[in-house]
Amino acid sequence: MSPLLLFVIIICYFSILMVISWFASRHVHDTTFFDGDRASPWFLVAFGMIGSGISAVSLVSIPGNVGNNNLYYFQFILGTIAGYLFIAFVLTPIYLRLRVVSIYTYLQVRFGNITYKTGSLFFLVSQSFGAALRLLLSIQILQYAFFDALHIPYFITIIVVLVLIWLYTNKSGIKTIVWTDALQSLFLITVIVISIITIKNSLHLSFGEMAGKISVHQYARIFDWDFHSGSNFFKQFISGVLITVALVGLDQSMMQKTLTIGNAGDARKNVLTFSFFIAIAQTLFLALGILIYMYAEQNGIELTRTNGIIQNTDSLYPILTLNYFGKIGAVAFLIGVIASTFASIDSCIAALTTAFSYDFMNIESRSHEEKKRIKNMVLFGVNIIMFLIVMSFWNSKGAIIYTIFKIAGYTYGPLLGLYLTGLFTKIRFTEKLVPVACVAAAILTWLLNFYFIRWFNFDFGFMNIFVNALLTIIFLYFIKTRK
Repeated sequence: MSPLLLFVIIICYFSILMVISWFASRHVHDTTFFDGDRASPWFLVAFGMIGSGISAVSLVSIPGNVGNNNLYYFQFILGTIAGYLFIAFVLTPIYLRLRVVSIYTYLQVRFGNITYKTGSLFFLVSQSFGAALRLLLSIQILQYAFFDALHIPYFITIIVVLVLIWLYTNKSGIKTIVWTDALQSLFLITVIVISIITIKNSLHLSFGEMAGKISVHQYARIFDWDFHSGSNFFKQFISGVLITVALVGLDQSMMQKTLTIGNAGDARKNVLTFSFFIAIAQTLFLALGILIYMYAEQNGIELTRTNGIIQNTDSLYPILTLNYFGKIGAVAFLIGVIASTFASIDSCIAALTTAFSYDFMNIESRSHEEKKRIKNMVLFGVNIIMFLIVMSFWNSKGAIIYTIFKIAGYTYGPLLGLYLTGLFTKIRFTEKLVPVACVAAAILTWLLNFYFIRWFNFDFGFMNIFVNALLTIIFLYFIKTRK
C-alpha cells in the first residue's frame, strides 16, 4: 500500500471525527468534559463501548496468540459474562445512586479520604500503563505500514497520534467520545467481517467449509484442564470474572461513558448489551486467529519458534494483511487499527484526566476559569505520561494483551480487594495503613507467583488478580478497627 493512500485515509477519518466533535461541542458546560451532561442515549453508549473494549491489542494479540494458546482465551470470555452481570446489577446502581463523576468517590463514602485516594492512585498507575501499551501496539503497526516508508521516526508518530486525539476531545471530552466511539465501533465491526471474508476467499473456502476447517484445526482446543497450566479453565474463568469487574466495573474509562446515561435502568441495559457485543467480537477474533495460521500453513509462510513457542505473534496478522490479502484487506485492517486506537485511547486519556482532576485537584469546588485551567493542565500531563511510557516499552516483544493482563493483576488487584471489602463487609480500618496493605499485597503476589513457578511449576496466570485481591482483603482485616 502506498503511503499516500494511507495518508488520505487518515486525513479523511480524522476529518469525520472533527465534524462530530464540532457538533458535540456546541453547547458545553463546566462539567461536560467529565460527565457528558448525563444525557447520552444508552444504546449509543453500548455500541460505542465496543470500540473502547476492542483496542488494537485485541485486534492483533487475540488472533496472534492462538498459535501458542489455542482457543483457551474463550474460557476467559465465559468468565467475562458473569463479570458483566455483577457490574450491571451491583456496581452501576451504586455509582448512579451516588451521582459520582469519578467512580472512586465510592471509596471515600464507604471508608474515607485516604482509601479513596489510594484506590484512585492504583487506577491511575494501571490505566497509564494499560493505555500506553495499547497505544504502543497501534503505533508499531502504523509505523510499519506507513511512517517507516517516509523515514519518520517513531517518536514523531506517537506525538502525531496523541495530538490528533487531543484535537477532537479537548473541548467536550466524554460527550464527544460517546459519539465518535460509536462511529469507530461501526468501522471496527466492519473490518472484522471484511478480514474474515478476505481470508476465507484467499483459502478458497465456503462459509460451511471454513467453519469445518476451524473446528478440526490443531489449535481449536477450547478447554485446558491441566491444573498447573496458566491457561487452566478454572484460572481463566475466575480471572475472566475478576478482571472484567476490575478492568470495566472499577475502571474510570469504561464506566465514565455509562455514567453519562441519565437513569439506572438504561445504564444497566447499556452494560448488558455491551457485554453481548464484546463477547461475540472476541469470539470472532479467536476464529480469525485459526484462519491466519491456516493461511500461513497452506502458503508455506515460516514462523519463528523458540523452544516450540511462536515468537512475535502480534506481528503475524498485520504482516499477512498488509502483504498477502490485497489492497481491500490492507485498507480495511488499517482502518480497524486507526478506529480501535482512537476509540480506546481517547477514553483512557479522558478517564485519567477526570480521575486526577476530581480525586486529587478537587476540581468540583473551583471557579469556571480554574476548572478550565486545571483540566487543560492535567490533560497535557496525561499525554506526556503516555508518550514516555510508550517510548520506554517500544522494543518489547510478545503478545501485549498478556502483558496488560499481567500488569492489571498487580495493579487492579488491590483496587478489587478494596471494593469487595466495602461491598460485602461492614468493617472499618486504620486508614493511614491502607496504602501499605495494598502495596504489600501486590509485592507478595509477585513473590508468590515467582516461587510457585520455580518450586512447583505452578503458574498463577491471570489468577494473579485473585491472589492479589484476596491478600489485600486479608491485610485490610489485619488493620481493621473495633469501631
